[in-house]
Amino acid sequence: MHKIKVEDKEFEIFLENETLNKRIRLLGIQMNVDYDGKCPLFIGILNGSFLFMADLIKEINVPCEVAFMRVASYEGTSSSGKVKELIGLPDDIEGRDIIIVEDIVDTGLTLTHIIKTLQEKNPASLKVSSLLLKPSALKYDIKELEYVGFEIPNEFVVGYGLDYNGLGRNLKDIYRATEG
Repeated sequence: MHKIKVEDKEFEIFLENETLNKRIRLLGIQMNVDYDGKCPLFIGILNGSFLFMADLIKEINVPCEVAFMRVASYEGTSSSGKVKELIGLPDDIEGRDIIIVEDIVDTGLTLTHIIKTLQEKNPASLKVSSLLLKPSALKYDIKELEYVGFEIPNEFVVGYGLDYNGLGRNLKDIYRATEG
């Protein structure tokens, strides 16, 4: 099994790039059907979603627009359970079909905050596409979560946009942390 080291952690291959691309193609096909005759606005949540978003957009055949947002969480060693602010929030999304693009959904806290903030601006529709979902870690019911690439166990993963201490985003495959 192919293993890599990122800083002080060892990781093993989990999802190969070819597997990721096949699933992303299927998500794109579904979105092309669902948004036929519409012009959705894809909003990628930085930093993690950038590779997934780029590959997903290549599969979209309907007219669409792209924007990016970043979420600044409170700093500290433990999560305060609060989200500080959304940076780059698109101005006018009223009446638009919005698709939030996430790399991974674990507890759902940040995503719930993003959805609430965007819903206040009265979009025509709002759905979420996440490459990865950790159902066992989910603490919020997110009915907007329409397009999920892979459901994974509650394990630490890196690569394909996901990082460990800022490193590993450039890996073309997704790796999971090995024990020890």
